[in-house]
Amino acid sequence: MSTETLEFQAEARQLLQLMVHSIYSNKDIFLRELISNASDALDKRRLAGLTDDALRADDLHIEIEADGEARTLTVRDNGIGMSREDVVGLIGTIARSGTAETLRRLKENKESAELIGQFGVGFYSVFMAADKVSLLTRAAGAQDGVRWESDGGGTYTIETVEDAPEGTAVTVHLRPADEEDALYDYADERKIREIVKRYSDFISFPIRMGDETLNSMKALWARPRSEVKDEEYREFYRHVSHDWADPLDVIQMRAEGTFEYEALLFIPSRAPHDLFQRDARHGVQLYVKRVFIMDDTRELLPDHLRFVKGVVDAADLSLNISREILQQDRHIQLIRRRLAKKVLSTVKDLMKNDAEKYRTFWREFGPAVKEGLLDGSEDHKAILDIASFSSTAGEEPTTLADYIARMKDGQDKIYFMTGESRAQVENSPHLEAFRAKEYEVLLLTDPVDEIWVEGVREYDGKEFQSVTRGAVDLPADEELSEEESGTYAPLLGWLKETLDDVKDVRLTTRLTSSPACLVSDAEGLTPTLEKMYKAMGQEIPPVKRILELNPEHPLVTGLRAAHEQHADAPELTETAELLYGTALLAEGGDLADPARFAKLLADRLARTV
Repeated sequence: MSTETLEFQAEARQLLQLMVHSIYSNKDIFLRELISNASDALDKRRLAGLTDDALRADDLHIEIEADGEARTLTVRDNGIGMSREDVVGLIGTIARSGTAETLRRLKENKESAELIGQFGVGFYSVFMAADKVSLLTRAAGAQDGVRWESDGGGTYTIETVEDAPEGTAVTVHLRPADEEDALYDYADERKIREIVKRYSDFISFPIRMGDETLNSMKALWARPRSEVKDEEYREFYRHVSHDWADPLDVIQMRAEGTFEYEALLFIPSRAPHDLFQRDARHGVQLYVKRVFIMDDTRELLPDHLRFVKGVVDAADLSLNISREILQQDRHIQLIRRRLAKKVLSTVKDLMKNDAEKYRTFWREFGPAVKEGLLDGSEDHKAILDIASFSSTAGEEPTTLADYIARMKDGQDKIYFMTGESRAQVENSPHLEAFRAKEYEVLLLTDPVDEIWVEGVREYDGKEFQSVTRGAVDLPADEELSEEESGTYAPLLGWLKETLDDVKDVRLTTRLTSSPACLVSDAEGLTPTLEKMYKAMGQEIPPVKRILELNPEHPLVTGLRAAHEQHADAPELTETAELLYGTALLAEGGDLADPARFAKLLADRLARTV
């Protein structure tokens, strides 16, 4: 048969040049592309055989053959094959929407190994490793086959072949070994095994090299859960997570309709060491039709669920997929919402049905999950539903629903206090009245708690109220009388003038055993949040707080009496400084001049010895 020489379409020539000059940082993907194309061809043959007995074939498979001496690598399938028109249309031209945009991104080097496709785009990746490529194909049921060859130079030859077997064989004539880095010796069977294991292990057809089958074909996410043993799930979890502990729970999902995908997710039983590091890797891998595309797929789950491991296999993603496109793809956004909703609902089921597993989950991942309260996501309610917090009601954490169920008659707020540790918060003067009147207070000690309480105002109709901000609205045994307030007015005014670091001084009913405490305005920063901002290098204006006094405490009553007799005594000013300093230390604050405070305290103690 005569051989015809044709030119590539202009866009195809541009793509060829980019491939020849190795725009990909990872050349291994060319073999992934060839195997993916072969798998698609086998799928088409299998489906065609369901309605046409003449196209039915037994033992559908992919065969890889490497010849180190000849420097060739052949990928062969007995799939649907191609006609002459198919070959010219799919390889010689690129009549696909979005190709120009793809070329632009490639030229700007914005894409790496994440570009996937089939004949017409991904096929060209063979020229990263090849001097010449030969393709021999015959469409199933056709009499003649077609041979296509090109060296990537802008033209290709095509001829009709009479004795070609059904299916397609692509032979890659590899570049000379001395021009190849050792990492890219694709005639090495060890290298071939490595690539197949990484990218094509779950292809549903056997991939053979000689008598050896290279892929496991065990795509657990495609099998009904009733057919999969627990040990198989545990083994697969170890494979995708590199964690040798058993997962806490398994989540399997399947979506059908306009956009089909399958997901197999695992909730780990322990937090990874890098959970809170900026460059922590996300645990979900993306597959398309069982072909591995990328790991660390941040677009498939929100950051607060970054610890979830597993795979998502999408059947209908765009061929030219990349991280940039993933961020904008509405189908990916839909998957993201559904996966997040499913993970959180699974944790909620653990709360109801397996308290021990739930406690493990929240202990390991609670601080990360609460990060989801910081943004405008729709997960706020679901996160608050599964959250649990330390509480003054006991040693065991409590959910918000349980807190509300225990609220006292007439209580309409969820009281909380933030701090660096439970011990520090429990011993705070701010809790004295709440403890005395048996009002439960949530103790929030994770760093993220300082931030999310700024934006989340209520839960189930109950407003969140910090016990360290604003005035206390607890019912008092005895309200402060106007006479008592008037009696203390001179002292309060003098303290406000004397203490430069306070915004105001007032009496309070929130204290029972301590002389004083510091509180913020209703909208003011807490001391811990102020520290966090400073630690992040953010400049914030000095924050003055309100000094509240317990009018029943001996120190305060004595200070009032001393002020009435000797308002200008130096010792009175020192006592005021000590009063303010002890209130600051009681909440874990930092003294502006620790040495002066220590000296004042030592002098005062010396007088009592």
